[in-house]
Amino acid sequence: MDASEGQPPPFLEPLLGIVFDLDGTLVLSSHDFVRMRREVVRIAERHGVVPGHLSVEQTIAELQAASVAEIESSGAPPGQRFRFEAEVKHAIDAIELEALPKTRARPGAPELLRALAARGFRLGVLTRSSEEFCRRALEATGLREYFPFLRTRSAPGPAKPDPEALRLLLHEMGVPYDRALVVGDHRMDADCAVRAQVRFYGILPEGGGEPELADRFRAGGATAVARDLSQLGEFLAVARAPVA
Repeated sequence: MDASEGQPPPFLEPLLGIVFDLDGTLVLSSHDFVRMRREVVRIAERHGVVPGHLSVEQTIAELQAASVAEIESSGAPPGQRFRFEAEVKHAIDAIELEALPKTRARPGAPELLRALAARGFRLGVLTRSSEEFCRRALEATGLREYFPFLRTRSAPGPAKPDPEALRLLLHEMGVPYDRALVVGDHRMDADCAVRAQVRFYGILPEGGGEPELADRFRAGGATAVARDLSQLGEFLAVARAPVA
C-alpha cells in the first residue's frame, strides 16, 4: 500500500543512505525543458496520438506515459510504441547534452557531499536525466566521486517517478527503505519517495522557486523543506555547507 493511502510508514534512525535528485538539487543547468516537451508532443502526434490530447504543460514523464497509453489503445502495429520511445529518447538526449557546457554545481554541493561521505552515508542519484548526461555532469562539477550508485532514465526497467525505480536503487545501495532519505526540488521527487514509503526532504530551487512551494512539498509528504544545501546540511547534522 502506498504511504499516501494510509498512515505514514515508521522511519528508523539513524539514516544509512541518501538519494539525491540531480538537476536543480545538486547541479544547475540550462535544460530547455519546453523544447523537450514540444519534441515529445511532435513525435507522439507523428505516431498517431490525436493532436490536442497532449499539453506542453505536462511533465515529460506524463507526456510519455499518456502517449504510450494512446498508441497501445489505438490498435497501432506491434512495435509502434518502441519506435516512439526510441525517437523520444534520441531527441531528448540530444537537447539535454546541449546544456552540459553551462552546467555547474549548486552552491554548497561539494562541501555537503564531502561531509556526508565523511560520516559514512551511502549516497546515490536518482534522476530523469540520461546516463551520459548524469555521469558527465557529475564529472564536470567534481561531484562524481561521491556517487557510486546512479539510476537514470537510461537504466533498464522503470524510471522515476515510478517508486520501483527508487526501490531498485536502494536495493543496490543496500539501504532499507525505512533507513533512507530522498532529497529533491520537484513534486515528482516527493511523489516517488512517498509512494515508495521513503522519507523525503524538499529543497527549494535557487531563488526560492514558485510561491508556496514549501507548503506544497509538505502537503505532498515532505518531512522537512530546506531553503538551500546549507540548511540541508544543518538538518542532517553534518558540517555546515557554506554557500558560495
